[in-house]
Amino acid sequence: MQRWVARFRVRLKRIFDVITNDKIKTNILEAIPFWIASLITGLVAVAYTKLFNYSEHLLHSTLHGAKWAIFIMAPASFLFAWYLTKLFAPNAKGSGIPQVMAAIDLSSSKYDKGISRLLSVRIALVKIGSSLAMVFGGGAVGREGPTIQIAGSIFRMVNKWIPSSWPRLSQKSYMLTGAAAGLAAAFNTPLGGIVFAIEELARVHISFFRSALFTAVIIAGLAAQGFLGPYLYLGYPDVQHLSPFIFIGVVLAAIASGLLGAIMCRLILNLMRRKRGTGKTVVYILITGLLVAAIAYFLNDDILGSGKDIMNKTLFTTNKHVSWETMLARIIGPVLSFNVGAAGGIFAPSLAAGASVGSYLSGLLGIVGANANILILSGMVGFLTGVTRTPFTSAILVLEMTDRHSVIFHLMLAALISNIAALIIDKHSFYEQLKEGYKEDVKEAIAEGK
Repeated sequence: MQRWVARFRVRLKRIFDVITNDKIKTNILEAIPFWIASLITGLVAVAYTKLFNYSEHLLHSTLHGAKWAIFIMAPASFLFAWYLTKLFAPNAKGSGIPQVMAAIDLSSSKYDKGISRLLSVRIALVKIGSSLAMVFGGGAVGREGPTIQIAGSIFRMVNKWIPSSWPRLSQKSYMLTGAAAGLAAAFNTPLGGIVFAIEELARVHISFFRSALFTAVIIAGLAAQGFLGPYLYLGYPDVQHLSPFIFIGVVLAAIASGLLGAIMCRLILNLMRRKRGTGKTVVYILITGLLVAAIAYFLNDDILGSGKDIMNKTLFTTNKHVSWETMLARIIGPVLSFNVGAAGGIFAPSLAAGASVGSYLSGLLGIVGANANILILSGMVGFLTGVTRTPFTSAILVLEMTDRHSVIFHLMLAALISNIAALIIDKHSFYEQLKEGYKEDVKEAIAEGK
C-alpha cells in the first residue's frame, strides 16, 4: 500500500511540475481569452442564425399570403437597413470580410483607434440588425460574411479587455482567429474555417498561433453544435454511381461558374463606383427595392433571400433543373442587394448562384440524378471560387457542408479550374478590391484626427 501511495505522490508531483512550468503556464494564460471569445462567438452565431432564418421564413410566409406585399417590404426594408448602418456604423455595410482583412493588414498601435471603425461591439450589433432587415425585404444576402466580422469584433474586444499584466498574443492573431471561428460557427465547417484563415487572411507564419486557431475553431463550433445540433449546412446529397465521363461536366460547370462569379463581382464593383458621389443614395435604394420586387412578382421570385432553398431543392428532390431565369435572378439579386449599402454577406448567395449554374447546365446536357448533383456541387465550388479566389476554402466548405468525401477530387478539380477561369475576368478577388477602400478610409480618418 505504501508503495502505491509513493508512486501516486511521484506522479502527482510530476503533474504539478508540468502545470507550474513557466512556459506551460504562459501558454494556458494566453489561451484562456481565446477560449472565452470562442464560446461567446459560438453563442452569438447561434442566436444570429436563428434570427436570420426566422427573418427569411417570415419573408416567404408573408408573401405566400400576399405576394403584392413585396412592393412595400423590399423598398422599406432596404431603406431601413441602409439608414441603420449610415446612422450608427457605416463600416458595418456589406459582407464584413473585407473589413476584417483591412483590420488585419492595419493591425499595429498606429492604427489601433482606426481599427475600431472596422471591428467593435457597435459594428456587430448594427451588422445583425441591418442584415436581418435586408433578408426580410428579400435581399439576396447571407449571414456567413457578417458572422466573420461579428466574430472578429468579439475577439478584438476580448483582447482589449485583457489586463496589461496578462500574457497575450498579437492583436492580429486575435482578429484572424476570430474570423476563422466565425466561419466555422456559421457553416459548421471547422476545416473550412482553418483553411480560410490560412488561404485568405494569414499574412504571418501560422505556427505562431496555430494552437489558438485550432482551439478557437473547435470551441466556437462545439458551442454552435450544442444549440443547433451536429447539423450539416446542406445534408447528404446522392453522389453514388457516377459516370466516369462526368468529369467533363465538372470541367464545364467549373468554367461557367468561375467566369460568372467573377463577372458578378465586376458588376457589383462597377455599379458601386458609378453610384458613389452621386448624392442620390435614397433614390437608388428605393428603385432597387422596387426592381427586386418587380422581378420577384412578375418574373421569378427565386431572386429573393439567401438562396439556400434553391440548393436544397436541386440537391434533394427530383427537380434537378432550374430555368435560365432562376440562374439569372440569382446573379442579379446580389448585384442589386450588395449596392444598397446595408449589411449582408455574399457567401450563401454565391453558393446559390453556383448551384443554379450547375443545375441549368445539367439540364442542357440532359444529366439527371447523382450526376446532376455533382454538377450542382461543382457549380457551387466554382462560383464561390470566382468570387473569393480561395479554391481550397471553397472546395473544403462544400465538402464539409455535404459530408461527401468520395467526390473530393471532383470538387478540387472544379475549384482549380474555376480559379483559372476567373482570372480571365479579373486578377484580384472581390474582397481584395474592397479591402483597399476600407484601409484608405481608416488612414484618412486617422490623418483627420477622427
